[in-house]
Amino acid sequence: MIRALTGFSTRSPWKVIALWTVLGVALTFLGQALVFRATQSSAGDFLPATYDSAAALKVAEEKFGAEPGANPLTVLVARPDGAQLGAEDERRIDEEAAKLARHRIAMPESEDELPFAQDHSQVPRISPAMTAPDRTFRLLAVELTGNPQDPGMQGTYRAFRDHARAQFAEAGLRTGFTGGLADSVDSADAGKTRSQVIGIVMLAVIVLLHVLVFRSLLAALLPLLLVSIVGGAATGTVVGVAMLTGTDLDPSTPQLINVVLVGIGIDYFLFLLFRFREQLRLRPEQSGRAAAAEVGGRVGTAVTSAALTIVAAFATLGVASFGQFRVLGPAIAVAVLVMLLGSLTLMPALLAVTGRRMFWPSRGWKHDPRGGWAARLGERLARRPLAAALVCVALLGALAAGVAGMRMDYGSGGAGGERTAAAATAAEISRALPAGVSDPISVYVTASDGVPLTAERVGALSGALARVDGVGRVAPTVLSEDRRAARIDLFPNAGPNGQEARDLASGPVRQAVAAHRPAGTEAHVGGTAAVFADISTAVDKDLRLVFPVAAALIALILFLLLRSLLAPLILMLAVGLGFAATLGASTLVFQRALDQPGVGFTLPLVLFLFVVALGTDYNILVSDRIREEMERPGPARAAVARAVRHTAPAVATAGLVLAASFGSLAVNPAPATQQIGFATALGIVLSAFVLSIVLVPACAALLGRSLWWPSRPRPAALHDGPPRTGPAEAPDRVLVR
Repeated sequence: MIRALTGFSTRSPWKVIALWTVLGVALTFLGQALVFRATQSSAGDFLPATYDSAAALKVAEEKFGAEPGANPLTVLVARPDGAQLGAEDERRIDEEAAKLARHRIAMPESEDELPFAQDHSQVPRISPAMTAPDRTFRLLAVELTGNPQDPGMQGTYRAFRDHARAQFAEAGLRTGFTGGLADSVDSADAGKTRSQVIGIVMLAVIVLLHVLVFRSLLAALLPLLLVSIVGGAATGTVVGVAMLTGTDLDPSTPQLINVVLVGIGIDYFLFLLFRFREQLRLRPEQSGRAAAAEVGGRVGTAVTSAALTIVAAFATLGVASFGQFRVLGPAIAVAVLVMLLGSLTLMPALLAVTGRRMFWPSRGWKHDPRGGWAARLGERLARRPLAAALVCVALLGALAAGVAGMRMDYGSGGAGGERTAAAATAAEISRALPAGVSDPISVYVTASDGVPLTAERVGALSGALARVDGVGRVAPTVLSEDRRAARIDLFPNAGPNGQEARDLASGPVRQAVAAHRPAGTEAHVGGTAAVFADISTAVDKDLRLVFPVAAALIALILFLLLRSLLAPLILMLAVGLGFAATLGASTLVFQRALDQPGVGFTLPLVLFLFVVALGTDYNILVSDRIREEMERPGPARAAVARAVRHTAPAVATAGLVLAASFGSLAVNPAPATQQIGFATALGIVLSAFVLSIVLVPACAALLGRSLWWPSRPRPAALHDGPPRTGPAEAPDRVLVR
């Protein structure tokens, strides 16, 4: 099947290129136009209905008119001179708020350029919230509906903010805005230039690496063009499938897909380019098209196994209970399958069309360089494999020790230290009111006995909640229109995104609700703090399930590819140690050095899947080549040295490209994204330069052909394929002493 695909692509390359170009452009356009219709950002919506906060969210929607996708905002209104508000000031503020609540906010035309773009024009829901105890400001509760990641929604918020600011300024008042949407927009605006610069730098680094390795402009630029075409098609496919199936994607999914596809797409092209160059050196009489067909079939097997490893790992997330994981896994799996198809068709087609011109203007590809760092490394590993293996294990073990004392952070991943206008407004509010006033913990009480609720009936519960340590203030009870439900808002002293607020919601508040809810009623605790408390429970459960399932599937794929029991075990132990080392190093950096609350709750799972699955790519490439070289006559250690000589440059280059791709996320203002970017980049570097280039070959040199037990490679006097000449044979002098 693989050789049939690569063979057809090299026989009819222009047809394949034309088909991919059309599909890539069409699906890229589709993905960009519909991506924000296919995503939703409410973490509570990803929880199973059995969780308490999910039940509270359902009551809020059914009884209190809370809309899915609603973005609560808090608007601070104060006198510009900082004086206390008088009765006339409060009356004027409420009058201006009433005018705002009747004004339709139009989405800016600049945000409506793409066809199918959703119109977020709307009339905001506005109501007075409270006046500060020191009467220095009055708060307004505002609600705008829409995906906060959608540029159209962000533009609508900016239009509302500017209009409200101007209207209150005309009335002689100043304003401040805070809340999730305000914080996201301010952070995006503050980091926009930085993100653009980092993107340009990342592309420049990738191009520079290719130029240094291949001395060719075509080999440097074509991988980026190819990955853009296939990556656009993959993202469009994921968005289209999500729209057709009615599945909501998490806002981070498209960004993660792009990063993954840039990394693995360029990796796979690099694997082909290095082997293609080697083939042209060994068979100078062979045409470029024939060389592309032979290389595509050979490397295609390893690439397919590597891609299926990633697919299997991420597909296991489909069994998770937390919806964000359950959607992320299959989405990335689908995207990787599209990239695999491109690797088996479009990449060989491009090699067939360009042939030796791929390496223009360099002529160095014609001559196999003597020596080089990879050859020297292979010889040293063959001579002293035990020392190399021990050094690697000691390094990884020392980093893995950092896992001790690791804490999970279930915060929402806000701006993380960015001094934005929204953060300044939140700080001003917290100086006079409880920190959780802009995002309260809400207790919903529903009548299960058919008797209408009254404020007096839930008064005992409200009083008990007011006495809970950590609750700074309790708002008056709000009854639904049919009086079948009541809402009690609690304003904790801690901010809603911190561990203290989550512990308060999941512990004392729920205990008080269970002990004091009125007879004949049901009660649920909701709000951001309660949602993330429940998410922590769901994630802990999913980690215990997904880790072993993913590991078993990866081991099965390795067994089928390598046709061995011992080799997959060695590789799985190596990547497991690499995962522990990466997680430990991330804990040391973020939790200890940077004094963050802990590592993001998604980091261990995402890191496990990326580092184990993507790191296994390199191990598969190296192991497949070691097995191929061991099928030739000669000592096993000499075969390992040859394999390292030929694969180390490809793995090193691919690892740097993939690390640079993920590393670009480390400058994102959101702490959770920063951690994923840094940790994954570090994990890829360790996988490429420690595991695949040193530890795995060292183990192979120690175990020899017994590594492939029970089916050892059989050295043959006659080897399939062209004879190898030149320095490739040199390591035969590295024999067991």
